[in-house]
Amino acid sequence: MDVTMSSAEVLEEIRRLNTSGSSLSKKHVKRTHPQLMRSALHYFPDWDSAIERSISS
Repeated sequence: MDVTMSSAEVLEEIRRLNTSGSSLSKKHVKRTHPQLMRSALHYFPDWDSAIERSISS
């Protein structure tokens, strides 16, 4: 798996997308930000966990 982002970068990018009003649906992010999705799934058990972590931290 090609992971190019740190866990902190993943969380920051999710926060940025959320703030800008972009869809955080797994299907949309997988299509528009594949590196983010790959990296998120490397650090977190699933996409929803990554979103929850980005909001809570």
